[in-house]
Amino acid sequence: MRTYSRTSAYPRVKLRVAMPRALADASFMQPFEQQLAGLKEKLLTMASHAESSVYKVIEALGKRDYDLAQRIEADDTVIDRFEVDVDDLAIKLLPQASRASDLRLITVAMKVSQNLERVGDETTTIARRVQELCRDVPLKLSLDLPQMASLAAQMLKRALDAFVKQDTAAARALIPEDKKVDLLNKQNHQQLANQMIKDPESVTRCLSLMVISKSLERIADHAKNVAEEVVYLYEARDIRHSGPQEPAPSAPAVTKP
Repeated sequence: MRTYSRTSAYPRVKLRVAMPRALADASFMQPFEQQLAGLKEKLLTMASHAESSVYKVIEALGKRDYDLAQRIEADDTVIDRFEVDVDDLAIKLLPQASRASDLRLITVAMKVSQNLERVGDETTTIARRVQELCRDVPLKLSLDLPQMASLAAQMLKRALDAFVKQDTAAARALIPEDKKVDLLNKQNHQQLANQMIKDPESVTRCLSLMVISKSLERIADHAKNVAEEVVYLYEARDIRHSGPQEPAPSAPAVTKP
């Protein structure tokens, strides 16, 4: 199966792969089926913007790129608009859904869009802090921010891949990765707290780095949430509080959307 690049939008071909062939051709679709496909397409386009924003803000952080950070902050309204559009379409489709699989797709679309919007909020927070850090001398600290950023970004990409490919095994596999990001965030906070005690003049910069670290940890949380929704969508199992190790059904319980 073809994969998409981290900078490109989720292409329409993914919809044709993920859905039955008859649904890929608009001439065979009923109005509801067309709108359902449109909902999924809109969600994937939103996902493309959110994922791109994460990679861009990581670049801005690494390069101390003030202008790029400003552009990321300005682009947050695009992701916000997508969330509203996804919710509006989903609410219109809910009364028309007759199959359990369609109902799950509609409700999961709303939940995933909410998580993607919050990813956008976190990248905006990081972008603002990057702008503040660019105005001052960089601290000479060996923080694990690059590794943490890479893990969080990869978690989001893998969660979205799992959604497109209907791969619940991949979704389950990435969920434990969140603990690694949590640990790195804790280590970063401890190191920055020690630095503030040692050098009071570094407090403002340390606080900005703490916020960035926490935002990266939250992006990983949202990626985990998306992965859990993928399992619910395609297996009809809610693993949010039982964990990813809950066994998948031995036989398909429902028709995949």
